[in-house]
Amino acid sequence: MSEHTVQLGVFLGLFGVVIGLGFWAARWRQPTTMYNLDEWGLGGRSFGPVLTWFLITGDLYTAYTFVALPAVLYAVGAAGFFAVPFAVVTLPLVFVALSRMWSVAHVHGLVTPADFVRVRFGSAFLSLLVAVAGILGTLPYIALQLVGMEAVFRVMGLNGSWPLWTAFGILALFTYNAGLRAPALMAILKDILFLWVVLAVIVLVAARGGWGRVFHAAATKFADSPSRGDGLLLSSVGQVSYTTLALGSALALFLYPHAMTGVLAAKSRATIRRNVAALPVYTLVLGIIALLGYMAVADGIMPLGADPAAGIPGDRNTIMPRLFDVAFPDWVAGTAFAAIVIGAFVPAAIMSIAAANLFTRNIYTEYLRPGASPAEQTRVSRLVSLTVKFSAVAIIVFLQPQFSLDLQLIGGVIILQTLPPIAIGLFSAWMHRHALVAGVVVGLGAGVVLLYQIPQLGPDGRVVRAHLGGSAWPLAHLGIDGGYSVYAGLLALVLNLGVAVVATPVLRLLRVPDGRDITWRRDYVAEEGRSPLRRMDELLDGRPVVRTSAEHPAKHATALPHDHPRGTVYRSW
Repeated sequence: MSEHTVQLGVFLGLFGVVIGLGFWAARWRQPTTMYNLDEWGLGGRSFGPVLTWFLITGDLYTAYTFVALPAVLYAVGAAGFFAVPFAVVTLPLVFVALSRMWSVAHVHGLVTPADFVRVRFGSAFLSLLVAVAGILGTLPYIALQLVGMEAVFRVMGLNGSWPLWTAFGILALFTYNAGLRAPALMAILKDILFLWVVLAVIVLVAARGGWGRVFHAAATKFADSPSRGDGLLLSSVGQVSYTTLALGSALALFLYPHAMTGVLAAKSRATIRRNVAALPVYTLVLGIIALLGYMAVADGIMPLGADPAAGIPGDRNTIMPRLFDVAFPDWVAGTAFAAIVIGAFVPAAIMSIAAANLFTRNIYTEYLRPGASPAEQTRVSRLVSLTVKFSAVAIIVFLQPQFSLDLQLIGGVIILQTLPPIAIGLFSAWMHRHALVAGVVVGLGAGVVLLYQIPQLGPDGRVVRAHLGGSAWPLAHLGIDGGYSVYAGLLALVLNLGVAVVATPVLRLLRVPDGRDITWRRDYVAEEGRSPLRRMDELLDGRPVVRTSAEHPAKHATALPHDHPRGTVYRSW
């Protein structure tokens, strides 16, 4: 550990600043009470453009992204670059949808995506499915933040599980105490450090001969590789998998509960629109970080535990920390290590809060304690957030990290199946609630089956593991030869949508009762200060909210009496 003294000193200094910010966050913009999910779980819905920017980027650009993406490019080349086009595609897709979600959540006091499904489709069971999918998809995502942290600790010589338990114990304390305000403040420091690291990378690459040297070294490595799946350019076979993976990832990104939490914490609709419009700037940063994988190739960096002569690849997640450890001055490396660990803290905190809110609002309050007070709901969310964090630590400590990667792939497929009730539901309530339930169930089942059928292949093309070996489903299962594959999550989503679209007219023809939509067209374009804020307590008691004709013209919808029978279709579209 002596050779890492300077790195460790810089790291601990910056980590101390983070701890101070985390505990001070409870006093920052101190609310009258923290026993309210709006305050603890959404920061009082009061974050302006700057804080929202840092919070959303803290959500999306995680430690695992900044560790795993270079590792994938180091191992397979261009196929790992899919994260850049999917980041480019995502923002135009969600620009309108996120502002609509903010508005309807502002009017109705919604805290989670499952809350929206509950009021839009009038189905407690569909809301439960969305909540469970969100929790199951988020838990391994939190665990994967630990992969980045663990890689940094190992490179600095801090072996064993105690660094993870210590770091997440501290994280649990100030998240429990300050709620969303803690990661919001930490996100500012995290972004500053990340941008500083990117600048250091640009300077070092320029000083060592520029990107031409880096690309030449990467091209030489992949030209000598026996594998058909790697290369500086995509093969014609790999383009199908690459395209479907990028599209599926783009559709899923903002369906994650933690991404939605950052959106709902904003103080205005205009704040969301400005931030989404500005986020493409970060795509350039993502591209530079990804190219560190090629830089590691050019500098001859090897992962920890690697033995090329024996065919042992080592822990490729340590590639980026090893690059900083070997190629950069110690004080720069210490700063980069702090940036990676803080970059794990921010999303892990937001993810645990989002998962806790899903459990509290859509499981505990809906099924276990319907009369729970706001203070009780907040206490439950705080406790569940602790459980979520330490469950994620247990996954890393007691299971193999490769298994955790398999869970992440399954988690992405699970999250993508919530697209019809959430994303499409923001624009149309045409689909029947039971058709949506059937579609989600089919999509989830199909996704898991497809993932189970995917083998993991070694560099020589031999099967290393028969099941759960990736996310690219071979089309050979359909009799299409040539080595083509598609992203399993996107294929499962097609089945999901197909079931929902076909079943809806059938259910309507059979006169199966639909749920009651208690949202109005005006709710989806509401801005701060122009619409009343309602709470879920008011909306889940089985009675629709009565609006006057002045608020909503008759051509949009008709207000219903309080004794309107449950199950009658009530749509605003």
